[in-house]
Amino acid sequence: MHLGFLDIPGKASSRFGSIGLPLEGISTRLEITRAAETSVHGNESARISAYLSALRSRLGLAGHHRVTVLETIPTHAGLGSGTQLALAVSAALRTLHDLPFDVRADAAFLGRGGRSGIGIAAFDEGGLIFDAGKARDDLTPTVISRIPFPSAWRAILVFDGRSQGIHGDAEITAFRTLAPFPAAHSAAICRHVLMEIMPAVIERDILTFGNAVTAIQQMLGDYFSPTQGGRFTSPAVEETLMRLGECGAVGIGQSSWGPTGFAFAESQAAAERIVARAAPHDTQTTIRILAGRNRGAKITREAAPHAFELGRGTY
Repeated sequence: MHLGFLDIPGKASSRFGSIGLPLEGISTRLEITRAAETSVHGNESARISAYLSALRSRLGLAGHHRVTVLETIPTHAGLGSGTQLALAVSAALRTLHDLPFDVRADAAFLGRGGRSGIGIAAFDEGGLIFDAGKARDDLTPTVISRIPFPSAWRAILVFDGRSQGIHGDAEITAFRTLAPFPAAHSAAICRHVLMEIMPAVIERDILTFGNAVTAIQQMLGDYFSPTQGGRFTSPAVEETLMRLGECGAVGIGQSSWGPTGFAFAESQAAAERIVARAAPHDTQTTIRILAGRNRGAKITREAAPHAFELGRGTY
């Protein structure tokens, strides 16, 4: 989940910066085995086939593989589905062939992390992540801090099944046509992050955290409004988020280009009370309550039964 940019490159800046949080309960899961011929079964077969072919060539792997997709993150919903898919294929293939992980290098090779490093860092370690963008085009964004997200807090995600966020060539065009991002806005966002969000998470102060996230999101929403039609891509999501805020949720915003929106509550019980009072008015707008994820990707080898998580060193 992308909580916002720290800056947007222009004349005064050459680096993006991002804030983001991986979530429990929404994920990409796949299985890979050796096979007599290469095949991919399930969602996103075309993209997975391309990633698999590129990685086999990069790693010098012979033979064939069968990939079975068990679950995928919704595409073009602002939740980083492409990065998680690419890194899942990379990690699975490397595990199968007993090769060491190289998450950042594989991400760069597969064209991930062009603007935000949140998806890469989320796969690697988890937690509330802050990156400072890329120093060079051939690198992935540099993670400058990772703070464990409070286990009691909950993210309330609002989905719109009727629309998608800007992506592909349209996203590139959007960044090219937008006006320069004001340096004063970047300075304000960085202050919100350093002096409010970061200490508030450590101190378990959800009100300060939420107010800072909302302030950042309002600045970014206004900046991107010419290309997405307002502060939010989806009017239905915006309406639901406003009701959630009226019922006690904090930290109102949109993940990346949307249409998925988010808010936060101090506990599961609080989130359930808020959602019960602010239920969407239509069946295409849905809500999920999810915990933050403070760990990296989980990988299991069935032939040698053990599981481990990236970034944690536990086997």
